[in-house]
Amino acid sequence: MSESAGPGVSGTGISGTGVPGGPGPDSADVLIIGAGIIGLSIAWRAAQRGMAVLVVDPAPGSGATQAAAGMLTPIAEAAYAEKELFRLGSASLAQYPAFAAELTELTGEPTGFRHDGTLQVAYDSSDLAVLDEMYALQESFGMPATRLTARECRTAEPMLDPAVRGGLLAANDGSVDPRLLTRALLAAVEAAGGVLARQHAAELQVIGGHAAGARLADGTQVLARWVVLAAGWQSGTLAGLPADATPPVRPVKGQILRLRPTPATLAAGLPAGLLARTVRGIVRGSSVYLVPRLSGELVIGATQEELGPDIRVTAGGVWELLRDARTLVPGITELELVEAVAGLRPGTPDNAPVLGPSQLPGLVLATGHFRSGVLLAPVTAGIVTDYLESGRLPDAALPFLPERFARADGNGRTWK
Repeated sequence: MSESAGPGVSGTGISGTGVPGGPGPDSADVLIIGAGIIGLSIAWRAAQRGMAVLVVDPAPGSGATQAAAGMLTPIAEAAYAEKELFRLGSASLAQYPAFAAELTELTGEPTGFRHDGTLQVAYDSSDLAVLDEMYALQESFGMPATRLTARECRTAEPMLDPAVRGGLLAANDGSVDPRLLTRALLAAVEAAGGVLARQHAAELQVIGGHAAGARLADGTQVLARWVVLAAGWQSGTLAGLPADATPPVRPVKGQILRLRPTPATLAAGLPAGLLARTVRGIVRGSSVYLVPRLSGELVIGATQEELGPDIRVTAGGVWELLRDARTLVPGITELELVEAVAGLRPGTPDNAPVLGPSQLPGLVLATGHFRSGVLLAPVTAGIVTDYLESGRLPDAALPFLPERFARADGNGRTWK
């Protein structure tokens, strides 16, 4: 989608009818700052409901989305999530088949959606004990995976190393290709009448104590009834944000690798991507995941590093990922390494998203999704769009309201 898409767009301006009564800023019902999968999903749903939507981002899909593996795994991730987040992720996963199918039907663009489960495996006896703890937690959530013996794991995934000790199969999990999904969402936003401005939002505009739009990098003033902040880890850096409306997000670095088959591996009869489903492994206490694509690509990730806004790919990160992935699936050494990339996830103090109205009237937050941005896109889009339309939030969103970070701790300090 280009800046020239949609009615009323000039060569350098933004779609909008301006302020009634004379020349002035462009306008929209909803201004969305950030065009990752979260921002684009909200834009699509809002535009479908007849709202005039403007999305502002200089490089759509180039942030955390670009480096995401696309796992849809609320069950497999349950060991690392609060129960409310698990429920939210499960609700979003249930929406994904229809969400992906509708996108492809409307745009003709694939999303890479697969609904073939996740196999969690343990390499040694200590790793198997960790897997047993995961099973107990999943069982307490009412969604246990199926226990598999070592032999059953290798039957399910013949390319696994014979040393694998056992596993858990979460048959309802899935995956999607975030880059394909981004292209489909961009096309869907355009088809629904939304407009994209490929530039930075320089400053939030506040008029009379109300979020009223933004000043863009080229000086354009955009007025909007609602401003949705969905800029990932940078959501807290927007100029003009009042302190009490600033989401406590931080960048958390993750490195991933992309591999693909070679003519030699295909000639040898190895399956494209080597795996039939996502494999998450514990290897001598370290975690690694391998996500096959329908194209034959295999994605390996991901490190988790608290290094600030650093997106350098490191030799150590690449080595660790290849070491652990090769331990589980020795055949990866025959694949071509085509990309190593680092991205920045938006983390929060409790590793859960920030959803809903902020302390500043007119400003709605949709950020802080950490490791679950792709998974939570459908449910987040529904929650935010419903709020924009009706002013009401579903019960499922209540644990994730921004106001939870304004509570004081036992020593009288504010958690921000």
